[in-house]
Amino acid sequence: MAANARTITNGATTLCSEPVLAYIPAMVHTPKDSALMLRYKDGDVAAFEILYRRHKDAIYRYLLRLCGHRDAAEDIFQEVWGKIVNARDSYRPTAKFTTFLYRVAHNCFIDHIRRNKRHSNNTALDPEFHSDPGETLEISTERSLARERLILALKTLPEEQRDAFLLHEEGGLSFDQIAIVTGCNRETAKSRLRYAVKKLRRAIDEPAEQS
Repeated sequence: MAANARTITNGATTLCSEPVLAYIPAMVHTPKDSALMLRYKDGDVAAFEILYRRHKDAIYRYLLRLCGHRDAAEDIFQEVWGKIVNARDSYRPTAKFTTFLYRVAHNCFIDHIRRNKRHSNNTALDPEFHSDPGETLEISTERSLARERLILALKTLPEEQRDAFLLHEEGGLSFDQIAIVTGCNRETAKSRLRYAVKKLRRAIDEPAEQS
């Protein structure tokens, strides 16, 4: 008779393969961002590719929603990753990599605004939002309308509040991290995010008043 995690073969006890294999996924090590950046610093290009795949979508959505223009977002996106590449030799893991990454993205956006004083918030937002093929027409339509209301509401926010909201929602940054990225104190970051959420909820929940 077989035991739960063992088999008996010629009087010797051997481990079954099934229970062991069940634990293998839990043992797989996922390297931290800072460790990957340090490996890239030492010449491991594959480590940078992992970092890029891990963060590229969130960074692009952050920039797209922040500036509201696809071409501008793509230009800034390329600039951000170029700066990350150039910073590899001087990189020090003194803060979370995401804080470092979004600080670079934030600064690149500010630089873009300064270079383009006639920067426009006209949107071309088809890239990151695609309907689920399995959705009904009603659900797809409602999602589209909610998305449009969010985009319009984001454009009405002061830049500092919009930035704080997107850093939190797209980057998953904490109040302390947002403060570091935007160069303000924790309470200011918290206040900006609170006001942004309040205004967005009001704008989305009461679209009729916007017309």
